[in-house]
Amino acid sequence: MSADIGRIVVIGGGIGGVAVCAALRGGGFAGELVLVDAGEFPYDRPPLSKAYLAGEKDDKAIALQPPEWYDLQHVQLVNRTRVLRVDPDIMTVHTDNRDFRADRIVLAMGGRAARPPIPGADDDRVHVLRDLEDAQRLRDLLRQGTRVLVVGAGLIGAEVASTLVDLGAAVTLVDAVERPLEAVVGTELATWMHAAHVPRGIEVRQAGVERLEPTDSGVVATLTDGSTPVVADAVVLGVGMVPSDDIARTAGLDVDRGVIVDEHQETSHRGIYAVGDVARQRGTGGSLLHRAEHWEAAQDDAARVAAHVLGKEAPASRASWFWTDRHGHHVEVVGTLAGDPELVWRGSAGEEPFAVFAVEGGRVVGAFAVDDTKVVRAARRLIDQRIEVDRGALADQSLDPRKLIKR
Repeated sequence: MSADIGRIVVIGGGIGGVAVCAALRGGGFAGELVLVDAGEFPYDRPPLSKAYLAGEKDDKAIALQPPEWYDLQHVQLVNRTRVLRVDPDIMTVHTDNRDFRADRIVLAMGGRAARPPIPGADDDRVHVLRDLEDAQRLRDLLRQGTRVLVVGAGLIGAEVASTLVDLGAAVTLVDAVERPLEAVVGTELATWMHAAHVPRGIEVRQAGVERLEPTDSGVVATLTDGSTPVVADAVVLGVGMVPSDDIARTAGLDVDRGVIVDEHQETSHRGIYAVGDVARQRGTGGSLLHRAEHWEAAQDDAARVAAHVLGKEAPASRASWFWTDRHGHHVEVVGTLAGDPELVWRGSAGEEPFAVFAVEGGRVVGAFAVDDTKVVRAARRLIDQRIEVDRGALADQSLDPRKLIKR
């Protein structure tokens, strides 16, 4: 570890920012560690569309760490504080309360919910779901039979629709594409995921939203397919996120739909790093990769930052992983199922649990599992260790997934 690192300032209290603090302390960093966050306390975001929205958990239950953790780890949590700008030349973070000089700065500001330029989308009854306040506003208006239009059937939109129908709302889900997430999980699995909405009583339409017209009886949504307009008491836009890279842009850092970082998560200015949803890594060939935008990816970013700051070897890369909960099922995806891999089914759709392995060149490159975490763990090891597999063993539901690795 460089002896000149006395203070590190982390901007943003999401999973990326808190994970950086934990990784630095866990790795032996003994200097000052400051975490600046605009909220009351750092909290976990995945529950916002599920357990928190459903009223099963309150705000304290989704805290990323208990309050005493920050004291025990000697992390100075500066909450309810907004960062105004960063001055790279003098390595200073300027906030609306005070300024912080730093030897290293970590940008972990995450992103904000995308708001497409739909006429009428500025009405108070049109919601997004990105932070605790968004989820609370949506939760407060829900009653039995509340009419809700959800725009976008990707991860967030589908989870929100699932939670809302569980709460008794009358939900209409619209998306312009026939099979959302097809580029991620392939045609068959995307079809299965999207088809699960209709049996739950959700009205599904393939269309975009042309305009939203606020009226006394509700928000009237005119769709691009010319079908009957949807009248809703509330509209939820679940059409993705925009990285919060304004501070980096103002600071003169390289930005292109995210803060550009190298393999150590370091930005174009030495000593300034970026992690999580706001970061966009440049690949080995110089091309910019897609932002990961997943919970565990932010943790992996944090581990790379800590290793680089502490002068240690970076942890080995591992297959990407994410999950989604909808309609009573826990779905996990590891690796990649994009392209045209051979699919080996372990069970069948409609008979949960089931899993699908993507195989190329005799090795597993991805897996999709429904209510079967053991399969995902085994698949990840198969991918990371590049183990050759027997297709018959992959498909055998009677075989313990852990034995796939030994075989």
